[in-house]
Amino acid sequence: MSSDAISAGPGRPRVTRSQWRLAVLSGMASYLDSGIIVSSGLALGLWQTRFHLSPWGLGALSAALTFSIAAGSLVGGRLADRFGRRRVYGIDVLVYAVGAALLVFAPSSVFLFAGMIIGGLAAGADLPTSLAMVSEHTPRSVRGRLIGATQTMWVAGITAATVIGFGTSTLGYLSAQLLFAHLAVVALVSWVLRNRLRLPPAIEEAEHLSPVLEEAENDVRGEGIDARALRRLGTKPILVPLLATGGFYLAWNLAANTIGQYGTYFLTTVGGASQTLATGISLAGLPIGLLGSLTFVRLADTPWRDRCFYVCAALQVLAFAVAAATGGAVIAAMVLFLLLYNVVNQFAGEANYKIWSQEISPEELRATTQGLTYGLSRALCGFAGLATPALMAASGSAVLWMTTACVALSGLMGVWIVRRIAPQRRRAAGAASAARAKQAI
Repeated sequence: MSSDAISAGPGRPRVTRSQWRLAVLSGMASYLDSGIIVSSGLALGLWQTRFHLSPWGLGALSAALTFSIAAGSLVGGRLADRFGRRRVYGIDVLVYAVGAALLVFAPSSVFLFAGMIIGGLAAGADLPTSLAMVSEHTPRSVRGRLIGATQTMWVAGITAATVIGFGTSTLGYLSAQLLFAHLAVVALVSWVLRNRLRLPPAIEEAEHLSPVLEEAENDVRGEGIDARALRRLGTKPILVPLLATGGFYLAWNLAANTIGQYGTYFLTTVGGASQTLATGISLAGLPIGLLGSLTFVRLADTPWRDRCFYVCAALQVLAFAVAAATGGAVIAAMVLFLLLYNVVNQFAGEANYKIWSQEISPEELRATTQGLTYGLSRALCGFAGLATPALMAASGSAVLWMTTACVALSGLMGVWIVRRIAPQRRRAAGAASAARAKQAI
């Protein structure tokens, strides 16, 4: 991914090589997260045969990963803000490598569960920490492109795992081992490079001078530093943006997680497609999604980011509505839905949530707030996923209409963030910078 290709543009601040390096290494959190999710999905059938697991055992393995990622996000974000982001940033991927190695060499199902839990906890903890690292060491003028690049790494992780799984599908249990060996090696390389990384200077944003945040600061004055930071989460200037971004991500992720986990299953059981056709449709959507993500990165620090959000949020609702109207039984409609969804969700989904969360949260709470919203969303999606197969069996159309309602709600919440919350936060940051400049004179 060339910095010239993505950051070039008349009058636009350029992204330095060290900033790109930080973004790519931080984006490995997303790569490893999506990689372990997709790889475990591809390995379930192989594990079932190898270790004689029951359907309940397979469900428990998937749930262990989902809830471990959620718990890791909730705890890891706070640990990063409390004990130092660089320290947590340098450890997370090493712990992940241990979990992935257990999945490669597991002699029994007990080791599978241990690997899923350890890998999930590390992946979850690394997500909010890595995003906060990018925000801490990059100016606002280029931050959107760099955080957007971490979402590109998410798509790259899905692509790599899918290609490896497809290419080794005739190798039996060795295919599962190669999937997780790939993740272990990538995590180890990331660990070495992160600990050798020379970070750009930290950006001081003078959050304490912000008029919007002074109210929150006054409400909890007189407590210890860490207690005061946590208490600020419950004050209106921070709580409202937190609920807005968390609500947006939960609504969008309920739909995205349903399609991600059960899209192929839906095509084969409801649509009547063959396994080959269903897999081929999924593979065809990956390069489209990757191209869309790269385009988002190019536009992330321009007014076009918000303009594209409005259009793509509406198209996202339309895509789900087309699938719901046909009940998922018309293959042509499902293909149209999946291809359109792979394009528009890059401009109206998780990438926006990541940028908004980092823009809106005060500097000392960025990993904490991101961890809260990410972790709670993942946990609730895990519970929803447990009921999804039964709901599909009862009515596939009902499931698709529910996901349509979810993306419609996320679109409305996103419009509120774009029009009301994000501008307020930018004005507050601008006032803080002006006050700091005046003091320096």
